[in-house]
Amino acid sequence: MKKLVIFLFLGFAMTSNAQKFQLGAKGGVNISNYSGDDIESNALVGFHLGAFINLMFGENLSLQPQVLFSTQGTKFKGAGNEQDWKVHYLNIPIMLKYRFNEGFFVEVGPQIGLKLSEDLGGETSEDLIKNSDVSAAVGLGYHGKSGLGIGARFNMGLSKIADFEFEGVKPDIKNSVIQLSIFYTLFNK
Repeated sequence: MKKLVIFLFLGFAMTSNAQKFQLGAKGGVNISNYSGDDIESNALVGFHLGAFINLMFGENLSLQPQVLFSTQGTKFKGAGNEQDWKVHYLNIPIMLKYRFNEGFFVEVGPQIGLKLSEDLGGETSEDLIKNSDVSAAVGLGYHGKSGLGIGARFNMGLSKIADFEFEGVKPDIKNSVIQLSIFYTLFNK
């Protein structure tokens, strides 16, 4: 998997010249929960950290593949107590961005998440959450001329993530994540 990610970044970089791309790093806070079936839960606060390449097509439009380590999940209420259900993902969003002349931007795109590990209520398991997740993402932010920027994004899960049955039924739960980020890019023009 690591080789695939490195190959993708190098492939994108080689198809662009130095005036048409930016390399960047980002990190921030995740506020996640599960949506879908009626489950009693509260939001879980986690984090995300990763890198991206911004491939520019003119002054305002760009494509931004990213690779992010992300902690997501929920605070599940059950049996009279609350448990943290944490799932660690390697998320790969591919965002289409439109940047306004003042530095503000909007973005939209798909994201695939590959499960790295899960910790559900203190019990480490590898079989209750599916190994992949598909989401749609939409966001906005500000990217300054110095390369420093901030952003907010909502990732709406499209695929069911439960890989277990409860009373003969697989729960219809999906990831729902708000991300607040700070980022920095190189090769700013």
